[in-house]
Amino acid sequence: MPHPQLRVTNQDREQVVEHVKAAYAEGRLDKHEMDERLHLAMTARTHADLVPIMNDLYGTRPAYVPRPPVHQPGAAAPDGGDRVGAAASHLFGLMGLFIIGPLLMMVTAGRTSPYIRKHAVESLNFHLTMLGATVLLPFTVVGLVLVPVIWVVGLVLCVVGGVSALAATEFRYPLTIRLIK
Repeated sequence: MPHPQLRVTNQDREQVVEHVKAAYAEGRLDKHEMDERLHLAMTARTHADLVPIMNDLYGTRPAYVPRPPVHQPGAAAPDGGDRVGAAASHLFGLMGLFIIGPLLMMVTAGRTSPYIRKHAVESLNFHLTMLGATVLLPFTVVGLVLVPVIWVVGLVLCVVGGVSALAATEFRYPLTIRLIK
């Protein structure tokens, strides 16, 4: 459980709202109590503000439940093949296929699986951004020092993206120019 004084995100609030609505639908709360809890959840600033809303519904459980894997709304959860294909889109960078690997995954498996396509596009955009940085940064003195650091961080992010795809969670590379949609 996060520190009680840690500020909550909109996703944390929405998650508590979903639990309150589910409790109302199950008949554990009446309309007035639901409205009161929804107001408290939407105005909560810290995790300590969310704890009383959920405690009597779930006992001593944390005031939040870990976020479920993220996938397209209304779509079925990605199966094992989709997750492996999406992870391959990210991990091709470790084999030296920085742009070609994600591009192949996007045009082949991405046609049948929106999950693979989403990860392949994200990986392709990242690798195109890395290529641009590698070409442009050496024109500056600081850039000569940064290029190796950027590539090491880029390889680590490829692994993180691959693991995220296998876990069926959403992953977005930081500082990426998204040229391909």
